Amino acid sequence: MTTHRIHRIELITRDSQPLSFDCSEEQNLIEAAEAAQITLPSQCRQGSCGACHANVTTGPYTLGAHNAAALPSGSAQHGGTLMCRTTAQGNLSLSLPYDYSRILFQPIPQRNAHITAITPVAENTVLLELQLEASDEYGSAAQFEAGQFMELEIPGSEDKRAYSLSNTSNWDGRLEFLIRLQPNGKFSHFLNQQAQPGTALKVRGPQGAFGINEGSLRPRWFVAGGTGLAPMLAMLRRMAENQEMQEARLFFGVNRESELCMHEELERLQSELLQFKVDWCVWKPQGDWSGITGTPADALRTALADAAAADSQPDIYLCGPPALLDAAEKVAAEFGIPQDQVFSERFLAA
Repeated sequence: MTTHRIHRIELITRDSQPLSFDCSEEQNLIEAAEAAQITLPSQCRQGSCGACHANVTTGPYTLGAHNAAALPSGSAQHGGTLMCRTTAQGNLSLSLPYDYSRILFQPIPQRNAHITAITPVAENTVLLELQLEASDEYGSAAQFEAGQFMELEIPGSEDKRAYSLSNTSNWDGRLEFLIRLQPNGKFSHFLNQQAQPGTALKVRGPQGAFGINEGSLRPRWFVAGGTGLAPMLAMLRRMAENQEMQEARLFFGVNRESELCMHEELERLQSELLQFKVDWCVWKPQGDWSGITGTPADALRTALADAAAADSQPDIYLCGPPALLDAAEKVAAEFGIPQDQVFSERFLAA
């Protein structure tokens, strides 16, 4: 008879709250936490998305097969790990890059919703608006933190895709998503060929740990590539709703001018957040482009050089393709921004 040793897993959240659970050597850390009725932020459970990123501070462990792009560049050499692919070889201590409030102690909610609008906002990009159906368990409200995502299920299948919310928590049950239409994407095909106002679908969430570090009073700089703008919009909208006065700056980049979106909404936010600035970046402009030519990481480098001269260090929030995030993380490190002031959400192909 084979017996599996049990190890103690100690976690500490970003806001210094501890929690712990037991883990056998046949379980990964996400599975062991769930067995203890603890639902930690995760998504794909296959080492592909990076949603369950954490840092091992002490103890032996094994990190199984995973997509290298799911971890910040070089972080695996310094204890960075994916909890869905990590098995404990002894007692472990880990630090979590999110607050205690992002941990659930019950299953992830699953709710019914229907489409209210699908609006093109840029080349190959739409704004998808959903309405949650009221239920006895959850009521009619849409409750989530700015920066989180939902999994949307394609009707008639078990296929789900994760998309960041671009609006803020509300009592009306409204959900909004910026979605890039991919040529061979299953959800893109659904939106193009089947979806229309009134179409029903299931949503699973909210999920994810990405969001504003509430304990910091530093300036907030947001670096977004393409539809990585969605969670940044949610965080900026929340700042406007709460009348927060911290300096905020958005570096928003796309490949071509035709992919830029949400101009009016960002202008509205600039009128409400008096210390908010937008840097529009186009990597390969096709016409008479008067904004920044290059990537958001290029613009971040220039801005950090100015901030260094003024002896100011911001918190940096990143969302978009792995190549952009790796470049921006490298720039932040060059200017001495501590790792615990850089927060990221990686967009990886499903």
